[in-house]
Amino acid sequence: MDTQNTSAPSRAQSAAGGNPTRPRHHTAGVIHENTHHTARFTVIGNHLTQHKELSLLAIGLGCHIQSLPTGTPTDIKSLTARFKEGATRIAAALRELEAHGYLRRERIRTATGRIITRTISCNQPGHRRQPADTDCPAPPQPRPASAHRPQPRPRKALPAVPQPTQAAATALHQQATDLLSTLRRHDPRLLLSATDTAHLAPGVIAWLEREVTPTAVRHDLTSDLPADALRRPAALLAHRLVTQLPPPPPYRTRSTPPPVRDKLRTCESCDRAFRAPETETHCRDCRTQVCTESSGA
Repeated sequence: MDTQNTSAPSRAQSAAGGNPTRPRHHTAGVIHENTHHTARFTVIGNHLTQHKELSLLAIGLGCHIQSLPTGTPTDIKSLTARFKEGATRIAAALRELEAHGYLRRERIRTATGRIITRTISCNQPGHRRQPADTDCPAPPQPRPASAHRPQPRPRKALPAVPQPTQAAATALHQQATDLLSTLRRHDPRLLLSATDTAHLAPGVIAWLEREVTPTAVRHDLTSDLPADALRRPAALLAHRLVTQLPPPPPYRTRSTPPPVRDKLRTCESCDRAFRAPETETHCRDCRTQVCTESSGA
C-alpha cells in the first residue's frame, strides 16, 4: 500500500500560491462590513448623506433630526445641550438644511392660544406630505349642514380700533399678538379667538408705537372689568383701545424729527427679537457666548 505524503500542499493551496498570474484585489478606500438591521434603524437617502453643497455638520445634524421620534425638541437650545459644536455653528447648520428643503420651521397657534415654533423634517425635499405628521391637533373638519338646523345669526362687527403706521405694524405685530393671547391668564373671560386677536392687534400696536410698555397696555385692558359675565370681551377691549388711547410722545408735536430707533430683528442663534443696527446678527447674550467660545478656541 502506498504511503500518502502529508507534507505535500493540497491542490487548492498549490493553485492559489503557484499561479503568479491570479489577480489580487487591493484597495485603499472604504470596505463595508454590513449587518442587516432588524430594529432601531432609520432609512436616510444618499441625497442627504452625500450632498455636494451641505457642510459635514449640516449633513450630520440632518441625519440626527431624521432619526428622532416625533415631538422631540429640535430648537437651537436643545441641540446645543446635546452637542458640543455651540449655538452659532448649530444655527448655521439648521439654516443650511432649511435652504435646501430638509427643514421647515413654522409658527403656529395651539388650541390654548399659545404661539409655538414647529420644526418639520423632510426626508425627501419636494415631496411634501399632506397632512404633516405632527403631534399638533388637526383642525376640526366642517360638519355637513343639516336641512333642519337653524342658520346661525350673523355676528355683529367689532368696533374699529386705532391704526398704527405701516412700519410699526410690521415690527410690533408679533409682540401685540402675544400680548392679546395672554390676557386670559389675568382673566379667563378674556379668551380671544384668532379673528378677534387679528382685529385687536393693530390697536395694541398703536399703543406700543406711542411708547407705552406692554405691561401698561395689559394693565389698562384688564383692570376694573365688570363683575358680570362678558358677552363680547373683544368688543370691550376694542372700546378701551379707542377711548383710553394715550397721546403721542412729545417729539411728535414738535417740528424736530423723532429720534432714530433701531429696527427689531431676530437673533440668528436663539430666535429672540432685539433692537440693534443691521450689522448685528446676534442678541447681546449670544454675542457674549460667541466671544467666550472664540476666546476658548
